[in-house]
Amino acid sequence: MFEFGAVLFLASIFPGTLLYASVYALIRSLSAVLLSSWLGGAIDRSDRLRAVRGSILWQRIPVAVSCLCFVALLTMELEISTSAPTTLRSLLLFAGTVVLACVEKLAAVANTVAVGRDWVIVISDALAIPKQDLNASMRRIDLSCKLLAPVVISLVDGFSTRVAVWTVFGVNALSVGVEYVTVKQVYLAVPQLERCARRGGVDETQDGNNERRDTMQGLATRVSRCVRNTAAPWREYLASPVFLASFALSLLYLTVLSFGTTMVTYLLHTGFTPLQVSAMRIGAVAAELSGTWAAPYIMSRIGPIRSGLWFLNWQFGCLASAVAAFAYFDGQSKVVAVSLIVGVALSRIGLWGFDLSVQFLVQEGVDEHARARFSSTEMALQSIFELLSFATTIAFHLPEQFKYPVYVSYGGIAMAAVCFATYVRKERGHLLHMDKCFGVDKKRIPERQGILHGA
Repeated sequence: MFEFGAVLFLASIFPGTLLYASVYALIRSLSAVLLSSWLGGAIDRSDRLRAVRGSILWQRIPVAVSCLCFVALLTMELEISTSAPTTLRSLLLFAGTVVLACVEKLAAVANTVAVGRDWVIVISDALAIPKQDLNASMRRIDLSCKLLAPVVISLVDGFSTRVAVWTVFGVNALSVGVEYVTVKQVYLAVPQLERCARRGGVDETQDGNNERRDTMQGLATRVSRCVRNTAAPWREYLASPVFLASFALSLLYLTVLSFGTTMVTYLLHTGFTPLQVSAMRIGAVAAELSGTWAAPYIMSRIGPIRSGLWFLNWQFGCLASAVAAFAYFDGQSKVVAVSLIVGVALSRIGLWGFDLSVQFLVQEGVDEHARARFSSTEMALQSIFELLSFATTIAFHLPEQFKYPVYVSYGGIAMAAVCFATYVRKERGHLLHMDKCFGVDKKRIPERQGILHGA
């Protein structure tokens, strides 16, 4: 709700320009690029409950303070909207909201990494729940919230922006207590979380002792060690056996082929109404939810590696007609727009199916002591590609130039398909095994091979 609402609030406070919203989003993403890897290492060394509770507080407090800054900026809205020079006070308040957004983004990364990439594995093993089912259930909750929250805050903002700001403030203030208590209930209900946390606590103490000894060394040594520590998660990420699968997923963030701000702006320019675009967004989310239902079933039938290959190629194929329409028709025609809408909506099934397949591979292929560090590095890489997608729309900012970011995005999907195909080839020795793909009993394959050798 806050992530979507902040864009609406900035558009209302600074009308007629996208500069402030662009700077806000850019710096927020940049903070994740620069600090996510370090944050993952800190989570790996921390007590599990303390890390998640800290991420909750460091999300909710910056959101609440940001809302107070937005309220203060709204009081100066008349001054800004009448083309008066932006005051130093308003610039300072805006800078404050940017800093708070960076803190909130990093806390959100920490929460996602700790719960989605670590707690889920421990709970799944402890309660004998298939990981793919638990991952899919959490993803459905996430997508439902991303659908409902923007709709709610948009309706409130249509009535009054000030009321919308206070709504976000109130929801965050009320939810922090609920989250803080319930996360401990989960922690206490699964003893395996506590046992793992104790081992992490010992490592954390040892690291603390090392850091105290390092304070006695020279400045050059400390700087060198800091550089090595910053680079270490990236070296570990590149050396991981699931690097290519994770990199393929990260490449999909280099895209404008989603119902985000850029594509919505393009659709409005081609003549669709906001209500029609909202209906399209709901249809796309419905497709995404169907992907979270299909992924566990398909993974159980053909495995996560092949399911990832199938889902990614589904996404690539669904978008082919939209890209071809941009190449052969006027970019402002309804034919192109409709091809884009249908292609993007259908491609979301493949996107989230592939996402869940790769998430399962990462959970299975990364050691417990490095889960948070690997996942946070992956999220930093995703933020880098997201920043590059912003750069394409800055370079080609006119609606009639939208086809060029579309081509770049489709190229990113093609590169992702190549990377994942390379990973599949490396892991399995082949891309497609028709017997297994079409459900032949795996137990009978060695038996059949023996018969053939005997013959």
